[in-house]
Amino acid sequence: MTRELSTAPVLPAGAIAGSPQPELAAVGGLVLRPWADADVPVFLTAYQDPAIRRWHTRRPASEDAVRAWFDGYRRDWERERGGHWAVVAPGTGEVLGRIALRGMDFDDGLADCAYWVLPAARGARVASRALTALTAWALDDIGFHRLELDHSTRNEASCRVALASGYAWEGTKRSAALHGDGRHDMHLHARVREDAGRFGPPSAASAS
Repeated sequence: MTRELSTAPVLPAGAIAGSPQPELAAVGGLVLRPWADADVPVFLTAYQDPAIRRWHTRRPASEDAVRAWFDGYRRDWERERGGHWAVVAPGTGEVLGRIALRGMDFDDGLADCAYWVLPAARGARVASRALTALTAWALDDIGFHRLELDHSTRNEASCRVALASGYAWEGTKRSAALHGDGRHDMHLHARVREDAGRFGPPSAASAS
């Protein structure tokens, strides 16, 4: 059934699918690039990390499962549903983490962000630098209006990343996600186009 809109879509069909998924540059030489088949082992290993497992209940069980995920990532781009990037180190190309823009809604100009960082790369602002670069691309280059991210209220590291990247805390979604240890309340953060250029974080106290 065709959806009839009373307003024009924020983004036209073909806004991203007409071009290959880009590589994006982040502060400090980090590069965001599409996942490649050579990344399968490190991607699988990432989900053995206790912290990543704690906050990501959906995880691949084998290298074949990772390859299926990567195929899905490519289809997401072609269908304009999402974009998924490896975050890699300058020079070496070592995979440091993952960042994604999911649930793309071109009618309203919305999408949500997700990320993780491998243990050896934590504490170097990898996630916040990658998120800042992805945000600038999505809002300024592509024309999304609003980007959201959420995380368990118990995940203080993810909250710090969101605030450091200018994602204002908007409230708490009660009992919104099921984790391995039960249901969690979730903090909701967002950036909108009117925030463009205002990369300073809101007061961390406002999210407590």
